[in-house]
Amino acid sequence: MVTMAEGGIDLFLPKSYDIFWSAVILIVVAIFFYKFFLPKFQSIFDERTAKIEGGMAKAEKAQAEADAAKKKYEDQLNNARIDAAKIRDDARSEATHIIADARTKAEADAAQITATAQKSLESQQQQALVSLKGEVGALATALAGKILGNKLSDADVQSTMIDSMLDELDKQGAGKAAK
Repeated sequence: MVTMAEGGIDLFLPKSYDIFWSAVILIVVAIFFYKFFLPKFQSIFDERTAKIEGGMAKAEKAQAEADAAKKKYEDQLNNARIDAAKIRDDARSEATHIIADARTKAEADAAQITATAQKSLESQQQQALVSLKGEVGALATALAGKILGNKLSDADVQSTMIDSMLDELDKQGAGKAAK
């Protein structure tokens, strides 16, 4: 029975020649793998690493270019805003000047129109006074002729009489205006 127990354990343990030849095959496969496969794997890994690093460098470069373009755009936008504010302020200033000039011109035109109207009114008033004086003189002469019973035939007498009556009317009109 003891022999069977020893034979059972020996079944699981390999023989020394099997261990030796397995070790030799393992060393040969390891050398073959190290010589042929490992350099290819290493070159593939290096290539992938280079691609990844190149992609990262390109991404960083693109990011830097995007940041530079964004900064340039923001600077241009700020300059455009400043220019727009300046143009707006200039336009407001110019509008103020235009309005002031138009107001000054309108006031000057209004003053000129008022002065012209005043002169026209005074001219018409003078014409009315002259016409009125003429009519009053003729009426006064006719009235005086009727009162006196005869016509005043002498032109000097008519003129003197008309002038004196007009002077009296002017004095009365000035007296009423002074009140």
